[in-house]
Amino acid sequence: MTTVPTPHTPPAPAGTAATAGPAVSPAASPTPSPAAVGRRLSVVADQNPNPPAPAGCNSSSPSTDVPGEASRARKVAAAKAGADIRGEVLLTLAQLRLATPRQLQELLLPHQQGTDHVRRALRNLQGESPALVGRTHRAQQSYWYCTPAGLAEAAASGELAPTVGRTTGRRAASKTGLREHGLALVDTVVAFHQAQVADHADWQVEVAHPTPAGNLIPDGVVLLASGSSAFVEIDRTMSYARLVAKLERYDAYRNAPASGRGNAARAPRSHWQETYAGPSLERPFPPVLFVFAPAPHRAAPTTREAAFHERARRVGSVNYRLTVATTTLPLLTRDRADGRVWRVVGNGHGEERRALAALPKAR
Repeated sequence: MTTVPTPHTPPAPAGTAATAGPAVSPAASPTPSPAAVGRRLSVVADQNPNPPAPAGCNSSSPSTDVPGEASRARKVAAAKAGADIRGEVLLTLAQLRLATPRQLQELLLPHQQGTDHVRRALRNLQGESPALVGRTHRAQQSYWYCTPAGLAEAAASGELAPTVGRTTGRRAASKTGLREHGLALVDTVVAFHQAQVADHADWQVEVAHPTPAGNLIPDGVVLLASGSSAFVEIDRTMSYARLVAKLERYDAYRNAPASGRGNAARAPRSHWQETYAGPSLERPFPPVLFVFAPAPHRAAPTTREAAFHERARRVGSVNYRLTVATTTLPLLTRDRADGRVWRVVGNGHGEERRALAALPKAR
């Protein structure tokens, strides 16, 4: 398993997170049990390589009525692969909160045609006592998330960035709006991963950042392959007023005064400088990337994107101290994160779309 880099992990601020919408206090991460610490995400081979699949988790491979050597070999191979990626599946769910088997397959086994191995790993984890993952089933689709025991085991592995208040995805998986928002974020992670712009392990979800006006909580923070970071916001149904308020919170975070005493070697730094600018302050403020995803009974993503541009360019630091770029999820999925899919907010940029590497740097 890949170890998650942690240099950009912000220290957890005190107080309850505040966003432009109603805030929910995150639950504390569960304390790892002795059993979880002892397992350390060890690979547990299945005792029965071909148990009947639970409802809603049927294998995507065609079944055969006549067991033969070839079919038995395929089933044994699937069982082995399911055990081999068990830890990666658990860590991914702990990081991203929820995902479908297809999304997990695209992140962990992109060269596999089906989701057999991922589903096998999920059943392996669900069969633990206590279960390490759970699922919600809606409209012939399964949505998987870590249980508290699964979070404890993932944390005990030492391969997750230390984040206070890490929560399971059970609530998000059970509520339609939260679920679709979370899945759109995972699709964004997939697009970055496939473009090799950022590994899926280099994402953090809803980490609080302190500002004078209250905490800023990005939907995601990603450490890019270039070594810099980016903030990512997903929009499906949020009003333009709330989107602009969120952008103003970024402006407040960027312009927050330095904290701490500093020392003889360096002056005091603000939270964003300590977290994202590097030891010599050589990196500019991370770009803020908005991804507009489809939603029922809402205007098309491209329409919402254009309306957001008209409003966002009026925010104080945009196009100067704050780089803001937008795209739509269909475009991002089709052309990937490294393609010419990003449209920069601000005067003088027109309608052109740029690659991520070509975005202007904040001053």
